[in-house]
Amino acid sequence: MAIYKFDQSVYEGETIGDVTYRRLRADIVHGHLKPGEKLRLDYLKEKYSLSITTLRELLSKLTSEDLVTAEGQRGFEVAKISKAGLTDIANLRILLETNALRQSILLGDLDWEGNVISAHHKLAAVEKDIVGGNEEIVNHWVRRDWEFHQATIQGCNAPSLMKIHSLVFDRFIRYHMLVLSFRGQPAANEHVQLRDLVIKRQTEAAVVLLTAHIHAGVKHILGTGLIPE
Repeated sequence: MAIYKFDQSVYEGETIGDVTYRRLRADIVHGHLKPGEKLRLDYLKEKYSLSITTLRELLSKLTSEDLVTAEGQRGFEVAKISKAGLTDIANLRILLETNALRQSILLGDLDWEGNVISAHHKLAAVEKDIVGGNEEIVNHWVRRDWEFHQATIQGCNAPSLMKIHSLVFDRFIRYHMLVLSFRGQPAANEHVQLRDLVIKRQTEAAVVLLTAHIHAGVKHILGTGLIPE
């Protein structure tokens, strides 16, 4: 899914509810709707121009993705964040992404390699600007970071794995969007190394680097002091 900028297009077969679901989800992932914020149905009805019944259905769907919490008779709220929650979702990301990476390195073709190189080229351009002092584009880095990591595992030929990974990655990225802080040159260097290891089909080294890369990202996010216990 991976929604970092709400796409207002209406795709074939989509309902207004589908579009609103994407918009709600993007608002949560982007941090426009804050962790713990009460999702008052009257306010949402006005904001998203949707019936209360449909909104309840969408919020229940987002509850199943752990982006929204149901409070029984008290309604819904945006899922809270925590240090333990970040660590948990990072470990799940590692489990899924390393599995997909192994399969991609085994099965990926030349088109896959080209996509990895292209995605890294775009990511590296943004990282160069941020390291150079333009910290206002960290939100753009989040998108390019997603695209690069997605490209490295897209050759796995496992649609169900990719779908679950995408949902998990969104929950991980929500923490990045809330702190909007880039780890700097070390992260950029790791992306270069990961690109090269993937293209050279050095599976075990790539898995080790990816795991360390994600753990370092968690440490950086927690180091901002913005994530509650």
